[in-house]
Amino acid sequence: MSLHAFVDESRRNNTYLLAAVLVDPGDLARMRKALRRLLFPGQRELHFKKEKTDRRKLIVSKLVSIGATVHIYTCDCSAGEEIARQECLIALINDLVDLKTRRLVLDSREERNLHDAQTIRTTLGKRPSYSKITYEHLDSTHDELLWIPDVVAWCHGAGGDWARRVRPLVAKETAVDKWSR
Repeated sequence: MSLHAFVDESRRNNTYLLAAVLVDPGDLARMRKALRRLLFPGQRELHFKKEKTDRRKLIVSKLVSIGATVHIYTCDCSAGEEIARQECLIALINDLVDLKTRRLVLDSREERNLHDAQTIRTTLGKRPSYSKITYEHLDSTHDELLWIPDVVAWCHGAGGDWARRVRPLVAKETAVDKWSR
């Protein structure tokens, strides 16, 4: 199977969360169309923290109904958010190689994208040459599938009822210990 992964992050106190939605190429168009239907007229993207509570509930319900599969990576970020992100990214890349993922799309962080690129190259360099992952950074207005990890990371990080609501979407959760490598 040739999966595509779309990645966004969230932070709650000293916990950094990296969420990746995994999508089969045959489901890309269907899922994008379903997500576009959630936009209000004139709205260019869904950004979960900007939505009101009732709308958040509707969005999560729709995501559950379209059957997204999300992996979440968490790491303590008291030593620095960028360190935590890169540790989560290493764990994600290793999982994506094992899953034979072919495309990785990360929500752009502008100049900080260079940190991701370096980590991806270094991590893939340690793997056999059969890894064929291509990656890019995009603004979330350029691919609707980046909205899913935004929603799931936010909800998972919020805990309580929000975490319960997205639980059907979370196929895997990995707590990354930056000291164990």
